[in-house]
Amino acid sequence: MPSSATTATASADTYSPLNLVLITGMSGAGKSVALRALEDTGYFCVDNLPPELIVQLLQTLQMQQQQRRRHVAIAVDGRSAASLPLLPQILRGLEGAAIDVKLLYLDASDESLVRRFSETRRRHPLSALSADASSGDRHQALAEAISQERELLAELKSLGSSIDTSLLRPSQLQSWVKTVVETPKSNLTLVFESFAFKRGIPVDADYVFDVRILPNPYYVAELRPLNGKDQAIQQWLEQSDAVNQMLAQLTHFLQEWLPAFINDHRSYLTVAIGCTGGQHRSVYFVEKLAQHFGKDHPTIIRHREIDA
Repeated sequence: MPSSATTATASADTYSPLNLVLITGMSGAGKSVALRALEDTGYFCVDNLPPELIVQLLQTLQMQQQQRRRHVAIAVDGRSAASLPLLPQILRGLEGAAIDVKLLYLDASDESLVRRFSETRRRHPLSALSADASSGDRHQALAEAISQERELLAELKSLGSSIDTSLLRPSQLQSWVKTVVETPKSNLTLVFESFAFKRGIPVDADYVFDVRILPNPYYVAELRPLNGKDQAIQQWLEQSDAVNQMLAQLTHFLQEWLPAFINDHRSYLTVAIGCTGGQHRSVYFVEKLAQHFGKDHPTIIRHREIDA
C-alpha cells in the first residue's frame, strides 16, 4: 500500500472528492464529543489514527468511491506523540489532492483540563506516572504532561480553526463544530465570539477587545432579560456616541489588518469581544462586526454565554 501523500495526489482526479475534517488539540478538550457530532451528520469517523496512516486510509476510501464515505473525520492527539510532527507535512501533501481538508483544533485552559482528568481519573497520554504515585505527584505530573502536549501541538494550532472548550457544554461544542465544518472554504474565515470577562477570556482568541466601558443595558429593567441580538438592545446601544465610535474604530482596525493575515496564509482569525456578562454589549458588537465583514468573508458567529 503506498504511504505518501504524493501517491494520493496522483490518483486524486480518478475518484470522487473527499471532505476531510482533521480533529486535533489538547487531550481532554472534547475530541470525542466533536467526533460524535460529525458522526451524527453522516461522517465516517476514526479516532486515534496514527498520522502516518492518514494517507493510506484516504486512498482506500477514494478507491471504494462510496458516497456515504465522502465525508471523513479523523481525530489525532497526544496518543500519537511520536508521529504528530508529521501532520503539517501530511496536510501540505494533501493540498493538491481531490480532498477538501479542514483542521479543527480543540483547546481548553490548563485549569479545565486538570479538572477533567481529575474528575474522570483518566491518565493523560503523555503522563508516565505510575499508578501508585501520591496524589500530589499525580497532580504535578498531569500539569507537566499538559504543558508538554501544548508545546507539541503549537504548530498545528495555527493551521486551522480553534475552539476553546473550557466553558462549553457538550451541546454547544457540537453546534460550534458543525458550524465550522459547514463554513465554505476560504483564504480567511473570520470568527467573532462574544464572552463574559467574569468567566474568563477565550484561549482561542487572536484579538480580544473589551467593551465594558460602554453603557450597559443590564441596568435598564425592561432590557435586562434580552440580549444583544434583540432589536430593542441594538436600538438602545446605538443611541450612544461612544458605542458608535468604538464600533467604527474596531471595524476600521480589522479592515486595515485583514490583508496581512491573508498574506500570512492564515485560514482563521478569531476576534473575541467581551463585556461583563456576555449578554448585551459583546453580543451586539459580534453581530454588527459579523454583518459587516460577512459581505466579503466567510464568517462564524459564536456567543459563548447565550448559545444553547
